[in-house]
Amino acid sequence: MLIRLLRTRLRPYAPTIALVVVLQLVQTLATLYLPTLNAGIINNGVLTGDTGYVLSTGGVMIAVTLLQILAAAAAVFFGARVAMGVGRDLRSAVFSRVQDFSVREVGRFGASSLITRTTNDVQQIQMLTVLGLTMLVAAPLMCVGGIVMAVSQDVPLAALLLIFVPLLAGVVGLIVRRMPTLFRGMQKHVDQVNRMMREQITGIRVIRAFVKDEHEQRRYADANAELMGVALRAGRLMALTMPAVVVVWELATVAVIWVGGHRIGSGELQIGSLIAFLSYLMQILMAVMMTTFLMMQVPRAAVSAERIGEVLTTESSVVTPAAPVTALSEKMRGRLDIRGADFSYPGAEEPVLRGVDLTARPGRTTAVIGSTGSGKTTLLGLVPRLFDATGGEVRVGGVDVRDLDPQVLSRTVGLVPQKPYLFSGTIASNLRYGNPDATDEELWHALDTAQAKGFVEAMAEGLDAPVAQGGSNLSGGQRQRIAIARALVVKPGIYLFDDSFSALDYATDAALRAALARETADATVVIVAQRVSTIRGADRIVVLDEGRVVGTGTHRELMRENHTYREIVLSQISEEEAA
Repeated sequence: MLIRLLRTRLRPYAPTIALVVVLQLVQTLATLYLPTLNAGIINNGVLTGDTGYVLSTGGVMIAVTLLQILAAAAAVFFGARVAMGVGRDLRSAVFSRVQDFSVREVGRFGASSLITRTTNDVQQIQMLTVLGLTMLVAAPLMCVGGIVMAVSQDVPLAALLLIFVPLLAGVVGLIVRRMPTLFRGMQKHVDQVNRMMREQITGIRVIRAFVKDEHEQRRYADANAELMGVALRAGRLMALTMPAVVVVWELATVAVIWVGGHRIGSGELQIGSLIAFLSYLMQILMAVMMTTFLMMQVPRAAVSAERIGEVLTTESSVVTPAAPVTALSEKMRGRLDIRGADFSYPGAEEPVLRGVDLTARPGRTTAVIGSTGSGKTTLLGLVPRLFDATGGEVRVGGVDVRDLDPQVLSRTVGLVPQKPYLFSGTIASNLRYGNPDATDEELWHALDTAQAKGFVEAMAEGLDAPVAQGGSNLSGGQRQRIAIARALVVKPGIYLFDDSFSALDYATDAALRAALARETADATVVIVAQRVSTIRGADRIVVLDEGRVVGTGTHRELMRENHTYREIVLSQISEEEAA
């Protein structure tokens, strides 16, 4: 997965990568050439007293060093640009894929895991890309080139490399092979810590209300300690690498000096050649160390690549049609027909919806009511394709929603969810979320209809008043009314209100419903509500029980004929009020 992911993402940067490779070649050749020049200065200049040779060769060394520095700096610069570009592309790809997911896929991964995959996992791929571009070319070339140049200085001394290079590679290999399992566990624990942090920030009011601060701190501390434990085990392995490399390098240095000293004493080796050999030995071992650092990053990046690949290869259960219907006739635009709809969550023992039929027409209000868990919200979610029905069909404007262009469907259906969510920005930016071209007059009209004009006018900035993430600086009722106004700005043919009046007082609820009746006179309105007073005036009421339709009719008809509906009504109001 790692190789496939990198190959795909690096392809657009091929010219820059080629430049980095050339720069790495120049840097490595310059590095390999310097010890030879140094040996020449010692053997042919210092020991013979030839000052001219020392000065001329020293000038060449300075030029080669400058070339080496420039090539190294340029290679790191362009390599970092490629890595940052790959990170940007991966984040964009993951984000785009998640945007295509239905509620089912988002629930499968979890929000905290998706955030970790978009941030931490992408960073691991970025790090590997940087190390790969700056070391993958230089390390092998320096190792091979160092061996060749070392042999050119003295063959008997080079025989020592046959002992120490395999020894170092073996030690590093033993350490690296244990890392993937630890890194995989590490990323899972990062997911867990992110999930708990997200829960505790979102649920801070509940935590404070039940005085569970210490309990939540212990939970987070336990999760954090588990992450620390795995990280420490991985860190200990990584910490072993450097001492192992240093020990082998020191042993190799001692062996080379001991053997080389005897050869100098016997006249078989010059001092400059021994110094050059030691330089090449250091370069060889440095190449092995560079490879080690790269290999240490590979297991973690491989785990991250698997996790990113899971997201990128997961197909959404809500698929855009190959030949979508791009327009609906005005006569049919507001028609909604749900026929025999079934829906089951993956792995669930029982379906949430079973053979549900619902018909709604323009100019009429259809209400859906039922006990908690009866499938009301799931039923509404089928219309805008938050997820697709696992059986039956949902038709908007006479066309199956699975055959409609998503843009057409979003313009035709306006959903006000059970939990209204506002984005950070301003009142105006939230209202224009579905219709960027809406004028200020249209925004104020929508706010007036949603009974939100008063509190927005009371804000100093009006439409430009800031909104915090999630609308946390507004009350629940204010958020609901702005969410309703946001749907009104789009002017869809079908309005879906999923228990969107629960946070309103009775007076505001009544005023809002009266204003909505005028505003949506030519549109189809479907209301899900727990409060009987909100839906008793609907043209048609659908009663759900355990995912099945157990009754349809007006309020009076259902009170006479439907036991389930009668129970719900009498649990809220008296017999006289219900009449």
